[in-house]
Amino acid sequence: AAASAMVSKESCRNEIRAAIGQLSERCLHSAAKWAGEQLVGIEQDPSNFTPSNTRFQRGSSSIRRRFSTNESISTPQPSVGFSQAATPLPEEDEVIDGDLYHLAKSYFNCREYRRASHVLRDQMSKKSVFLRCYSLYLAGEKRKEEEMIELEGSLGKSDAINRELVSLERELSALKRTGAIDSFGLYLYGVVLKEKGNETLARASLVESVNSYPWNWNAWSELQSLCTSIEILNSLNLSNHWMKEFFLASAYQELRMHTESLAKYEYLQGIFSFSNYIQAQTAKAQYSLREFDQVEIMFEDLLRNDPYRVEDMDLYSNVLYAKEACAALSYLAHKVFLTDKYRPESCCIIGNYYSLKGQHEKAVMYFRRALKLNKKYLSAWTLMGHEYVEMKNTPAAIDAYRRAVDINPCDYRAWYGLGQAYEMMGMPFYALHYFRKSIFFLPNDSRLWIAMAKCYQTEQIYMLEEAIKCYKRAVSCTDTEGIALNQLAKLHQKLGRDEEAAVYFEKDVERMDSEGLEGPNMLEALVFLATHFKTHKKFEEAEVYCTRILDYSGPEKEKAKSLLRGIRMEKTGFPSMDMEHFPL
Repeated sequence: AAASAMVSKESCRNEIRAAIGQLSERCLHSAAKWAGEQLVGIEQDPSNFTPSNTRFQRGSSSIRRRFSTNESISTPQPSVGFSQAATPLPEEDEVIDGDLYHLAKSYFNCREYRRASHVLRDQMSKKSVFLRCYSLYLAGEKRKEEEMIELEGSLGKSDAINRELVSLERELSALKRTGAIDSFGLYLYGVVLKEKGNETLARASLVESVNSYPWNWNAWSELQSLCTSIEILNSLNLSNHWMKEFFLASAYQELRMHTESLAKYEYLQGIFSFSNYIQAQTAKAQYSLREFDQVEIMFEDLLRNDPYRVEDMDLYSNVLYAKEACAALSYLAHKVFLTDKYRPESCCIIGNYYSLKGQHEKAVMYFRRALKLNKKYLSAWTLMGHEYVEMKNTPAAIDAYRRAVDINPCDYRAWYGLGQAYEMMGMPFYALHYFRKSIFFLPNDSRLWIAMAKCYQTEQIYMLEEAIKCYKRAVSCTDTEGIALNQLAKLHQKLGRDEEAAVYFEKDVERMDSEGLEGPNMLEALVFLATHFKTHKKFEEAEVYCTRILDYSGPEKEKAKSLLRGIRMEKTGFPSMDMEHFPL
């Protein structure tokens, strides 16, 4: 088994090395970067270990700690069809373009896309055709961005389109029919079809691309964005290759199947033992499961090993924000500012820092800066909406959340934010609609069910039975704050169902006792239970709750004394003595 694993790792290493050259040659630099990170993530030959590349020895990896302690996630075994042999690399073009191709690449790297496309206008090799079409596509995207800024400003909405899409679709379609297109051309064809809204054909083209050349992570990412349901994902006819495992792990995460995603990453961890990417993705999945303590440990480990990393650090800042770790968030913001302050992630981290300090105007300024750097940066739109809610600027909050939904219609946070904004405006029917949308995408979050229940309790809707159903779902989704139990008790009490109310008040008291909580909710529950049990002649239980109420001050204490006198009188049949002489 060990020999087989070593063969698999060596095979993966050789494939990735070749793929990096292929991807860089075709100017797909982000895909080449991803491949390079996975290359160094593969465990090296033990004889080549040096102190600088043995960071996961002696069990120091937080991923390994996490996988060894969480037994609820089963480790998937290598499937029979999992590719252990290297997939043949595509053959180089017979036509050598030489100097013209290198000139076009130079123009491309200088962002002079139309010049690059023009240089290759008469070149017919597959490599040259791809670079020419890709340059033309990016030239259209660049012009589209310029038109949007000219018409609506850097953050405005506009109907500007990429005017090169029609000609590109026509040319790439003709090349595909004649078989004169390679896997990179198929990738670009899929992107063009996606931009034009033809998702079915786009998926087919991207599947064909990754099957013929599986190392282009850009193609997998585009394909993932078109898999909006598990049914679509399962319908894809993908070849068996280890890159498919990366794709499925990422797709499961996007579809909120976090347990399945973690299991996939655990499997990949066996080969890519040093992969920062896998560690970051595992932390993302755990963040979605709200395991903030474990996520913090993993990001700290990631930063120790990659101290100048900015990618994914905005998620780490969200964890620190949720834990109100102001000092740690301040340190992180300062660190990314010195590393690369003009990255969207850096701006979001600094925005989170100002938000935690209550400086919401400054936070909005940095979120807007992040969006100027990347207009499709989903987190910035959502976080900016949260800030506008804090500032009571609901119209601006609604606009920010709608922009987030436009980017990713499956983002539950944006739908939930819209619901909150309309709830603040006193429009519960609209709020209820958006809360339902958020629950559709994240049905296991108690906060969303509680928000929807509160809408049903408003005077305009007032559907208490539906509210009760929502609170029950919140309890089943592990409501850590205990809001649902308290509201269920109160609603049943309001509807005259004292037995059901007593059951939920008892559960709420048990929860508060286990957490060491006191307060008005505890006192309210004790008074109700004492009165309820006395009324139903359950004097021992009533005495227990009355005795606990005597530890409080106020009118409730006097009521408890009165209840105890009544209990003694009913027990003995005689009037009770003064409470000063009552044996408690």
